[in-house]
Amino acid sequence: MTLEKDDSKQVVIQVGTVLKKLRKERRLSLENLSEISGVSKLTLGNIERGETNPTIGVLWKISKSLSIPLMALFSSGNSVTVSRAGSGLRISGAGGNWAVEPIFQNPNDGMEMYRAYLQPNSSYHSEKHHHNTTELATVMSGTITINVNNKSYTLNEYDSISFDANGMHSYINNTDKVVVLHILLKYGI
Repeated sequence: MTLEKDDSKQVVIQVGTVLKKLRKERRLSLENLSEISGVSKLTLGNIERGETNPTIGVLWKISKSLSIPLMALFSSGNSVTVSRAGSGLRISGAGGNWAVEPIFQNPNDGMEMYRAYLQPNSSYHSEKHHHNTTELATVMSGTITINVNNKSYTLNEYDSISFDANGMHSYINNTDKVVVLHILLKYGI
C-alpha cells in the first residue's frame, strides 16, 4: 500500500491500532491471525506497531481472515463524512498503476465505496474478496475492460457492472487516458 498523504504515518499507526484492537477482541494471538490470514507473524506485528506500510494485498488478506470490510481497518468512527476527489487517503497498488480513494464506509451495513484510478495502458488484478461479496463498478470517465472469471466486459463512461467479487477479476485500461471508477463493495459477511 502506498499512502499518498502528508500524514500517512498517522494512518499507518491508526491501521495498526485498529488491527490490534480487533485481534484482541477476537482473542487471537499474532500466531493465530498469521495462520488464518497467511500473513507472517512478523509482518502483523510490524503493522500493529505502525512500523510498516502494508500492501493492499496484505490488508485484503487480513480483512478477509477477520471477516470485516477492508476499510474497517481504517475506521475513524465519524458519523458524517465528506469525500472530496484528490484529497484524503489514497492507496496505491504495487507499481502505482492502480489507486483507490475510500469514499464512504458503513461497517454496520457491510458496505464500502471507493473512487479508483487506473493509469493508461495498464491493468490491476484484484485479490479475491470475502465470501458473498458483491462488487459494483461504474465508469466515471474513460473506457475499461473488466475480466470476471475469464470473461471480458467492456464498459464506457457511466456504464456499470455488478459481479461476485470472490472470484478472479481484473481491470484493464488499454487506452491512453486514466480511467476513473466508482466501486461499491457489499459484503455478505
